[in-house]
Amino acid sequence: MRKIIDFHIHSKYSRATSKAFDLEEMAKWSAIKGVDIISVADFTHPAWFEILEKNLEEINNSGLYKIKNNKSQIKFLISTEVSCIYRQNDKTRRVHLCILMPSLESAGKFNKLLKNAGAKLASDGRPILGMSAKQVLKFMLEADKKAMMIPAHVWTPWFAVFGSKSGFDSLEECFEELTPHIYAIETGLSSDPLMNWRLSELDNLTIVSNSDAHSGPHIGREANVMDLGEETYSEIYNIIKTKNKTKFLYTIEFYPEEGMYHWDGHRDCKFSCHPDDTKNQHQGLCPECKKPLTIGVMSQVNKLSDIKEDKINKSQHVPYKSIVPLPNIIANYFGMGRTSKRVQSLYLDIINKAGNEFKILLDLSEEELNKIMPEDLSQGIIKMRNNDIHIEPGFDGQYGKVLVYSESEQAAAKNNKQTKLF
Repeated sequence: MRKIIDFHIHSKYSRATSKAFDLEEMAKWSAIKGVDIISVADFTHPAWFEILEKNLEEINNSGLYKIKNNKSQIKFLISTEVSCIYRQNDKTRRVHLCILMPSLESAGKFNKLLKNAGAKLASDGRPILGMSAKQVLKFMLEADKKAMMIPAHVWTPWFAVFGSKSGFDSLEECFEELTPHIYAIETGLSSDPLMNWRLSELDNLTIVSNSDAHSGPHIGREANVMDLGEETYSEIYNIIKTKNKTKFLYTIEFYPEEGMYHWDGHRDCKFSCHPDDTKNQHQGLCPECKKPLTIGVMSQVNKLSDIKEDKINKSQHVPYKSIVPLPNIIANYFGMGRTSKRVQSLYLDIINKAGNEFKILLDLSEEELNKIMPEDLSQGIIKMRNNDIHIEPGFDGQYGKVLVYSESEQAAAKNNKQTKLF
């Protein structure tokens, strides 16, 4: 049965997250979005881990959990993210790692190993560890051989294994002899699978995509779609480890241009450029202030890749589908913010009629869409499915823009009388 999974989010114990982001909020928004299995997030934080132990119960020894005394059908998988900052080969490395655990007991063992090594786990839901990624991998395997490490948002400049500012040029450089224990990597919002397929080193690895959500409404902005039978941690683990393309149906992707680090640029000067122009026209410097540009994901992919896009054998990879979140489509239609009352009112009305957001974005026919929303909006979803969009790439920590409607279409929306919600 098709199940949508988001392995990487954060809780209210992480910095810059919603203070309401607890288990109930995660379950609520997972249901709205259409996510079936969600990360518990931040299990290394002592206070949060205590909440997890108290409020979750395992489902039939499956390695998946549910909230006690709660009617929610959402299942939780024990996973988290840690930040490694350390020196290696005379360079400061900053690498973020997602870690999946088969049980709360295994997560507790891992936490103890980190604490005994001097880690200050209570400082943040995503703790900063003054140890190498390889050492964290050792601790993880010591805690449980069935645990899994997935390097997070691997191309992000500042905190990623391939990041231009503080990463490595290969997985082996980072993990050395333990590299065979890495079975998957995470695309991050600023890259998609196609970009990762250009690096032959990743050919045998599974590519996963997750939301890295810091609040409920962002759950599932990227996700993984699997055909699960048993619905167990072991089944998910084996699908990822073996890159089972029969069971791993596809990933759901942000348009990478919308990510904060897709192009090169300098946010303070409001300047961005295509990677080709960085080298050929600007010699790596911002033309406004003459300081070095922040080199984005596309540049780093171009630097490390060894396969041309037209030479990629797509049949050996798990496919993907790119989406624009429904609130963004509605907001673009009205020409206002996605959190505005008008946008949220229509969004929730449509969700109540359809069931969840992924059903709307991925499954419903045009005729079915027209029954639950204005035709102009349903046409926006069809345009998205056909990749009929306008894109302004993000850079240097600033999100890009993916627009479904032109200015003239937005103007027409202001006079639309199809529904009272308008």
